[in-house]
Amino acid sequence: MRRARGGNDGSGSLRETPGRARLPLRRSLLGRLLAVSALVAACSVAATAWIAVQTTSGAIKQEQGQNLTADARIYDTLLDYSARNPTWDGVGATVRELARESGRRVALTTQGRQPLADSATAATAPALPPQASAVVDPLSVDTVLAARGTDGQGTAADRIDPRAVGPFRLSAADGRTLRRTADDKVECLNRAGIASDVVVGASGRPRVQIVGNDPERALGTRCDLAALDTPTRSEQKALDALTELADACLKRQGREGVQLNSDLSWGDPASSTVPGETGPLVPRVPLPAPAPVPTPRDAPAEDAAPSVVTPERTGENDRAIASCVSAARSEQLSSYVASPALLFIGDEGGATLPGFDLSPANTARIAGAAALVLALTVGASVFAGARLVRPLHALTGAAQRMRDGEQPESVPVSGDDEVGRLAAAFNDMSAHRARLEEQRKAMVSDVAHELRTPLSNIRGWLEAAQDGLADPDPAFVSSLLEEAVLLQHIIDDLQDLAAADAGVLRLHPESVEIRELLSQVAAAHQARAENAGVTLAVTATAPGRALRADPVRLRQAVGNLVSNAVRHTPEGGRVTLRAYAHEEGDGTVLVEVADTGSGIPPEDLPHVFDRFWRAEKSRSRRTGGSGLGLAIVRKLVEAHGGTVDATSVEGEGSTFVLRLPGTTPSGP
Repeated sequence: MRRARGGNDGSGSLRETPGRARLPLRRSLLGRLLAVSALVAACSVAATAWIAVQTTSGAIKQEQGQNLTADARIYDTLLDYSARNPTWDGVGATVRELARESGRRVALTTQGRQPLADSATAATAPALPPQASAVVDPLSVDTVLAARGTDGQGTAADRIDPRAVGPFRLSAADGRTLRRTADDKVECLNRAGIASDVVVGASGRPRVQIVGNDPERALGTRCDLAALDTPTRSEQKALDALTELADACLKRQGREGVQLNSDLSWGDPASSTVPGETGPLVPRVPLPAPAPVPTPRDAPAEDAAPSVVTPERTGENDRAIASCVSAARSEQLSSYVASPALLFIGDEGGATLPGFDLSPANTARIAGAAALVLALTVGASVFAGARLVRPLHALTGAAQRMRDGEQPESVPVSGDDEVGRLAAAFNDMSAHRARLEEQRKAMVSDVAHELRTPLSNIRGWLEAAQDGLADPDPAFVSSLLEEAVLLQHIIDDLQDLAAADAGVLRLHPESVEIRELLSQVAAAHQARAENAGVTLAVTATAPGRALRADPVRLRQAVGNLVSNAVRHTPEGGRVTLRAYAHEEGDGTVLVEVADTGSGIPPEDLPHVFDRFWRAEKSRSRRTGGSGLGLAIVRKLVEAHGGTVDATSVEGEGSTFVLRLPGTTPSGP
């Protein structure tokens, strides 16, 4: 069995353990303090919010009531702009005028909150609120704001603004022609004693409105109003396109198409051709009181034959047709109206709600809420502080007792937070200190033992010579010299370890060709290997593999490993030296010393680098050396910035690997 040499503190690379993972926030002391702070803050915010709500709710309701009408008018104006313009270009003047009239800040942005127009006059406009006041979309009207903004006119059932006419808007020439015709009809009706006026719709088409909302009175006159019913060429083209869109929608649902009339109805169009009964090309919008009027119509009905296709009139079919017509209108108008925009309405300089009145009652509420928050804060702080300080007091007491020379003792670990980990680290430190003290005592005993043996031999031989029991012949002198050399070797090893521990081990680095160095070490130990019947070989390595190292110290480290391997390899065995580059290509050079010896038991492997440690408890220097060789190897390798480890299979052999930082490989 091999007797391996080792380090001073038993913490070699074979015994290193990974550090603990970082604590999750929910289990850390910081997380608990944050939780307490959040609780206190939540109580404070809740108390403040309750007071604010109780004292300002009335003022908020009052101001909301005053601003709602103004907001609806702003919304309606911008809705009218979007219905008549395909883009928002030029809306800035309208926004500034609305802001001037209302005394409020008006801002428009895209749905991605890119600014379109803003009435804010400051160099740096205040940030817009997260929630918009409304969405200005002529194809999806806010019915509440629209109803207020149009003084009760309302909106179409499909939520499309009636001012969005798109391709149904008449040209100037068609408008003038129809206006002259409408003026002639009004003059004719006035001569017949029927009061009437010309009303121009959103599309620019004039129509005759009979005062009293009784169109039946015009049937008995010679004033034929049918001339105003005929669609213009542009209107008919737009109506045909709308019919195609609606039919495509119906066909996707497996339904028959329909022929839309000029008032966007379907089925039998005969009712739309009755004299004096005109229909709009856009949804009908009732006009304001006091005079009830017939449903406005912006374009006349066609004097056309009934639709070729007449679907069965059922509630389900009518709902499907109405839905498709609405979708078709939205699709047709989308390129003629402005895209949806977010409307923000607020105060130019911030909130203007009535101030908070510090009445005696409100003052008492504030004082009570503040006292409650203070009490909660003090209670939480005392509770958290007591739990934090208690384990710290235990740690302080244990450290003081250790300072006074008492036996190291452990402190209780209360949890896995920062304080608990501190207590665990203190316990580890205390145990490590106890181990170091034991190692120190054992080292003193080991040094005394290692020095006593050669000194006792030298003294014995000298006393025998003095008493005339031994002749000082050459064999006698050789024996004394052997014991003196062994004594000097032990002292040199101890001196090297002391220098390494103190950090004053001197190195003289230079470029070293590792294959050449291994050959030198093998040559130095070749005679001993041959005497032991062991084959000592250096395997081929990558040519030119060099590193920056102290060649003397590096030969000493590799020589210690080779000497150890030869000593524990039986006759007929083999010791192999090999150097190669690390697989990861990071420039590291690995030096391997492998043997086919007795191997090291698994329970002894973690101790091979401990000082004065031998697997054989007999502590014979003739079979196990001084017990310092492997400890010196580790210190020398660490001084070069490398590491050393060992693997072994009992009965098959052991392998020691030095990992050294290399330089860029040179050429072959």
